[in-house]
Amino acid sequence: MRVVRGKDTGAEIKALTGLRIIAAVWVVLFHFRPMLEEAVPAFRSALSPILNCGAQGVDLFFILSGFVLTWNYLDRMGDRWSTRETLHFLWLRLARVWPVYLVTLHLAALWLIFTMHVGHVPPEPVVTAGFNAVSYVRQLFLVQLWFQPYFDGSSWDGPAWSISAEWLAYLLFGGLILVIFRMAHATRARSLMVLAVVASMPPIIMLLLTGQFYTPWSWLPRIIMQFTAGALACAAVSRLKLSHRARQGAGYLALLLIAAIVGALYLLDAHPISRVTDSSGLVDVLFVPLVMALAVGIGPLPTLLSTRIMVYGGQISFGLYMVHELVHTGWIWAAKQFELSLKDPGGGWMMIGLLALAVVLSMALYHWVEEPGRRWMRRMVGVTKPAITDHHVSHNGHKHRVPADLMDPDQEAVATGVTSR
Repeated sequence: MRVVRGKDTGAEIKALTGLRIIAAVWVVLFHFRPMLEEAVPAFRSALSPILNCGAQGVDLFFILSGFVLTWNYLDRMGDRWSTRETLHFLWLRLARVWPVYLVTLHLAALWLIFTMHVGHVPPEPVVTAGFNAVSYVRQLFLVQLWFQPYFDGSSWDGPAWSISAEWLAYLLFGGLILVIFRMAHATRARSLMVLAVVASMPPIIMLLLTGQFYTPWSWLPRIIMQFTAGALACAAVSRLKLSHRARQGAGYLALLLIAAIVGALYLLDAHPISRVTDSSGLVDVLFVPLVMALAVGIGPLPTLLSTRIMVYGGQISFGLYMVHELVHTGWIWAAKQFELSLKDPGGGWMMIGLLALAVVLSMALYHWVEEPGRRWMRRMVGVTKPAITDHHVSHNGHKHRVPADLMDPDQEAVATGVTSR
């Protein structure tokens, strides 16, 4: 049994790749808010509702990850259980995240050692207490978050908590895809869309019940349900056979959803829901429709996200996410050590320099660590070239070549996260 996919929908993976850099920058700016407040207070104030909600970038990434993994593995792993195929899948997941993850893990450790012995700004005792042998082994095997109700302080490189959460989703994926495959075969696309939105709701329900996203073990339903929502959204898209006009409509719907998300952030910032501290988190309900619309839509927004620079941004987004907090903590230390301030003349340019440094480091990680490491680990299991050959697909009425590496299962979104709300 095989799920019949709608014509050419695979091409829109490029738009989802471009969406990754948007989500990653959202998280970066969320963490850099105190620096932006010093350097460019007018900018920080004008975009405050958007920047303050940058924590939601992780939710978007969890949905993206479930969607793209299902897109690539639905037919390959969904028909029947295969231990061999599942282990192969898990190794390719490690090949995707381990190289950059391990490098930034050890950079964080080296930075701690440096600050312990250089200068007069030692790390806080609560930070050094988490650096021990047991913690190191847990970090190494991506399970550090599983033992803690809160993600703050769980990882040596703070944002890596979401990679630990993703690893849990990867381990469950072999069973999940069997269910999704059968649902995709037996359920109408419209019903699957509704189920995808419903699956994304538990974190929002918990938000309304508790008033905030960050509660004990709140990370668990976020990864499980939003990853599942992404998988169901993919199952829905795989059932669609849309006309050119319908795909244009989906493209404009994506634009409207972006406008609705931004508008809702400003509205909820000005008029928060009573007793709900993180009211802006309600925009999560629009993420699944946005991903589905971008996956099948054509028009201005999908085209923009599919441009070479946006796709490249999506490719380096994992490195940007993993390294940006090291840049952030490095600045905090340097500011205290050398009595620097972004409020001084030239602070705006210094802020730009810090952002540029994070981008340059992410590019270096992508080209010198992530890609070489991924290819090396793939060769260990006999994968020497992309599993999917190049495709030529129709986009905006023209034929475009979609490189195999962008359709490769190894290129799916890796979740980003935040270290503090």
